[in-house]
Amino acid sequence: MSESLFSDASQRLEQALKYATISEDAIERLKYPKASLSVAIPVRMDDGSLRIFQGYRVRYDDTRGPGKGGVRYHPNVSMDEVQSLAFWMTFKCAALNLPFGGAKGGITLNPKLLSKFELERLSRGYIDAIADFIGPDTDILAPDVYTNPMIMGWMMDQYSIIQRKMTPGVVTGKPVAMGGSLGRDTATAMGAFYVIQALLPKFDRLPGKTTVAVQGFGNAGSVIAELLFHAGYKVVAVSDSQGAIYAPKGLDIPSILHFKNMVKGVQAVYCDGTVCNVVEHQVLTNAELLALDVDVLIPAALENQITQDNVADVKARFIFEVANGPIASGADRILEQRGVHVFPDILVNAGGVTVSYFEWVQNRSGLYWTLEEVNRNLQQRMVQETERIWTIAQDLSISLRTAAYVHALNRLGEALDAKGTRDYYMK
Repeated sequence: MSESLFSDASQRLEQALKYATISEDAIERLKYPKASLSVAIPVRMDDGSLRIFQGYRVRYDDTRGPGKGGVRYHPNVSMDEVQSLAFWMTFKCAALNLPFGGAKGGITLNPKLLSKFELERLSRGYIDAIADFIGPDTDILAPDVYTNPMIMGWMMDQYSIIQRKMTPGVVTGKPVAMGGSLGRDTATAMGAFYVIQALLPKFDRLPGKTTVAVQGFGNAGSVIAELLFHAGYKVVAVSDSQGAIYAPKGLDIPSILHFKNMVKGVQAVYCDGTVCNVVEHQVLTNAELLALDVDVLIPAALENQITQDNVADVKARFIFEVANGPIASGADRILEQRGVHVFPDILVNAGGVTVSYFEWVQNRSGLYWTLEEVNRNLQQRMVQETERIWTIAQDLSISLRTAAYVHALNRLGEALDAKGTRDYYMK
């Protein structure tokens, strides 16, 4: 990719700035991350050898509150990717009116090649390396790609050891027994489901007559597929990293989930199975899934899945971005010109950070909510902000993505300008 991911991400703002109420000072501040950290993490492997892993943490902006963002374990993790994700988190938190700034972290590795002992040593080593950079009032971690509640629990425990006191608020997405919130494991998918349920009726789309393809069958993708299945949508295709399965009459999502869980085994950290082995449906590649003639396409894997190279193949009428940045900016413009409705990641997948906020609040107060309370508050927050962004889009005749950024920029601009602007000082 000739252009960096961050440069591509930054282009999202160009249209929004035409409509946002924001000063030049605020725009200048948002061009750069507040702080970036690159660390080397030494890990003693099970065979006695020593390996060094590259880790990152970026706090992009903390004007509205402490940084907030996940930690991903993936071979493609880089400073450019982490900075881009922290940038998106800044706008996501503002769009949902959460008292957080944007942050992100990651380690470059294939976690499936490490034992559980090695993963624990790596996770604790990462916290050792960044402990002075994070904290419940500074920068709060959460799970992301190939990290999970167990890993978050290790990280919280290690930070508490360093601080010599229990500090549950430094990490969200922890096991419930360690101060985690009920509903956090399904929050990203639940939030996306509430957005879908709020928006598709505006286009007269009924569940029983709406076909759906989901790219990515991890924590978010598998749950959103199951939620849509039970709501009556016809989920015709799903995929994981190995490939996709497709059935025009619809898939039995609970059966596929059962298979994945059976293959994984109760003691495994990661699932080694692939949905391609579930039943004898038509087997596709991930690229072929993106090109299916369906009503709704849900990219729930990694960024840059739809680019200018394959956007012409996309036939879906509606795209809900459950993954972060799955559509490159160039492809986004083409989809808009073709009349495809794209519902942006900074809204659609914000359920995860919203329930992380709820968890952080519970940790600080010592009062813990029921699952019903969590989901009720999540639905209220997601639908409320969805309706506000929808109204902005209709009033200004702009896309939902641009409207979401306008909404976020207005909130960020207000907070940044509260510290003083050129107009204030030059009066």
